[in-house]
Amino acid sequence: MTAHIAVLPGDGIGPEITAPALEVLRRLGDFAFEEHDFGGVAIDRHGTPLTADVLEACRASDAVLLAAVGGPRWDTTDPQAPRPEQGLLDLRRELGLFANLRPVKALDGLLDSSPLRREVVEGTDLLVVRELTGGIYFGAKTRTDDAASDDCRYTATEIERIARVAFNAARSRVTSVDKANILETSRLWREVVRRVHGEEFPHIELEHALVDSTAMKLVTAPRHFDVLVTENMFGDILSDEASVITGSLGLLPSASLAGTAAEAGGRSDGPGLFEPVHGTAPDIAGQGIANPLAMFLSAALMLRHGLARADEATALESAVDRALAAGLRTRDLGGDAGTAEATAAVLAHL
Repeated sequence: MTAHIAVLPGDGIGPEITAPALEVLRRLGDFAFEEHDFGGVAIDRHGTPLTADVLEACRASDAVLLAAVGGPRWDTTDPQAPRPEQGLLDLRRELGLFANLRPVKALDGLLDSSPLRREVVEGTDLLVVRELTGGIYFGAKTRTDDAASDDCRYTATEIERIARVAFNAARSRVTSVDKANILETSRLWREVVRRVHGEEFPHIELEHALVDSTAMKLVTAPRHFDVLVTENMFGDILSDEASVITGSLGLLPSASLAGTAAEAGGRSDGPGLFEPVHGTAPDIAGQGIANPLAMFLSAALMLRHGLARADEATALESAVDRALAAGLRTRDLGGDAGTAEATAAVLAHL
């Protein structure tokens, strides 16, 4: 059966890593791809980062594959000016994408690419589960000439559902990350996670940790973690920090899922959104040197969590691992392989 994929190449290196990802996917199955303007390019062409037509196309798809959005040309402090990132927030909200999964795994072939010592990162295999549609990013905002505010708000229901995603994904331990010594939202977070654990997942170990101490432990003892679950802003920051474990942001994929099936550890109920963690890298755009591997791994998450094609997902992940084990190194990993060379290396192992 043909899977219909809404493709959002976005800005900067986005189009450069999108084309090879679609080439790889065509080797793995029958897909219908439909590309749309999104982010900064949509602002330039349509005056808004997410048009109504593109939103409807995403709703009608089986999954959404996004490369990257944003860049200096659209940076502004004017609260009335459109920003590429707002299109991403709107898309997450409109599709109900509350659960963001960011796996971080230290690969044997890349242990020396990490700025952390080999003995620190070796064996790391963790998952950051980030709540994606609540918190300060979506709270009410005010702005005057000399003051501004962003409201951080969570409900018990929002916390319950993301906690279930984390517990269902865990092998042995969930670390719930908050700032309960200061924030009232974190105190509610801790209480609700504790209740969900006791009522539904007593067989999984639960620990509570403050975000500042977790940030330190993530780079001093990353093997300690199995699944980290946290609120929107903390999860954004911690998952980017975790990129140092792998050696590059160019290797980190993500999946954003919706619905009760996602709570139960399955696929997204509606179209999920799959994207690399990295940004648009405008400084290298157009040079043919962007690392496409995070985009490939995001496509693998799409196959697994968006389309229930686990065998194809495993095949793609294995091809990336074997290409790296055979010596593939893009510039961000200390080598000289460009986008085309990296793509050819993965295809050769697929």
